[in-house]
Amino acid sequence: MESDNGQNGPAVVPPQAPRATGVESEDAREHKRLVALFGGEYRDPTLEHYLNDMLGKLSAAASDQGLIYHVTVLNTPAVNAFALPSGNLYITRGLLALANDGSEVAAVMAHEIGHVTAKHASQRAELEKRSAVITKAAAVVQNKAKSEEVQVSQALTLASFSRLQELEADKIGVNVIGHAGYDPYGASRFLQSLDRSAALRSDMLGQKSGADNKMDIMATHPSTPERINRAIDEARMIGAPGTGSPDRDGFLNAINGMIYGDDPAEGYIRGTHFIHPKLGFAFVAPDGFNLENTARAVLGTNEDSTEALRLDSVRIPTTTSLESYMTAGWVDGLDKNSIETVTVNGLPAATAFATSGDWAFRIAAIRLGNDVYRLIFATRAMTPERAERFRASIDSFRRVNGEEAEKVKPLRITIVTATASDTVETLGSHMTIDRPVENFAIINEIEPGGELKAGSKYKLITE
Repeated sequence: MESDNGQNGPAVVPPQAPRATGVESEDAREHKRLVALFGGEYRDPTLEHYLNDMLGKLSAAASDQGLIYHVTVLNTPAVNAFALPSGNLYITRGLLALANDGSEVAAVMAHEIGHVTAKHASQRAELEKRSAVITKAAAVVQNKAKSEEVQVSQALTLASFSRLQELEADKIGVNVIGHAGYDPYGASRFLQSLDRSAALRSDMLGQKSGADNKMDIMATHPSTPERINRAIDEARMIGAPGTGSPDRDGFLNAINGMIYGDDPAEGYIRGTHFIHPKLGFAFVAPDGFNLENTARAVLGTNEDSTEALRLDSVRIPTTTSLESYMTAGWVDGLDKNSIETVTVNGLPAATAFATSGDWAFRIAAIRLGNDVYRLIFATRAMTPERAERFRASIDSFRRVNGEEAEKVKPLRITIVTATASDTVETLGSHMTIDRPVENFAIINEIEPGGELKAGSKYKLITE
């Protein structure tokens, strides 16, 4: 979660001043923008050497050998990877934590190389330009409803285009890793882990799988089962299972000690507790909530999605009272008679109730330094018990001093070797995250009911 310098919108980052040595290229500007959006670079010389050595092998096996590739590890727990036409590849910490061996990471990078060699980025940019022109024209010459209809139509056109690109990049990627000497089945294994991880995350956050939302991100890419089946078919054309090297030990050694999950500098979740050392605050969500830290807010839901919360921050003039800010229109259905000015752990605050549609809300605005933190709790029915639980969470908001902030340490991946007495349950129980045994099985690619192999290495997530 980052601080917001605008009253309602995202923070505005001032443009960089021109360099004295010359005009910065478009590729360099795009690189900086992407790195900034994804938490900056994650620097680890051992990991960087491993990935760049892998990239050299993949580049030599790719059809476009005239392009020089470079990989950047992004400091975010999000599972993602992408590439620019320049040959800059990006892979996140979250993806590396989910991967189980070198061939799976090679498959991801080869997939991105496939996008570059097939010139997908250039094709997509041109389609997006045409989509933007059509959308803008519709907004000018037609009514609002028609404009929105055109925007949805254009978005679905982009989604269909992307679907074909992804499948083509998968095909290219499997062939590249096979010719580079890696296990071509690494692509299908990673996609299976991705599917399991997404399902567990949706379950933890109370999101219903298969929801009827055509514009959901999963709808703009091939279904995971389809991609898995196609990847397996492509791998079979290269060789039988066992062909090529998975490079499991080499990969696990490279990620040993890598930060897992949130970087404490951007906020840190432990169960229902959230602490942000950099911004200097902490709070505790109600029991039963699962929290997620995003770039702009902390989000949370209970297990059956009947309750939810959002914590974000805005910057408003210090001359604006919190009572008047509560009526500024940032929440619908505000009951102005319920506004109450209070003090929360020595901080000026205001609370109120609101209703909108089927949802009832308890909200709070707490001033800390130059920022105002907004806590919004939602429920289908605001009973007195729930109102008190939400108020208790509001009252947990507090300053964090420098000494406490320095004690906050990140979770890290630790590689351990299983003994004959170890089981999925015993090793998984050492994980210091929610749903430890399930997460242990997913990040180590262990099927339900599977067993550990004595002498084999496994990933643990510990402090």
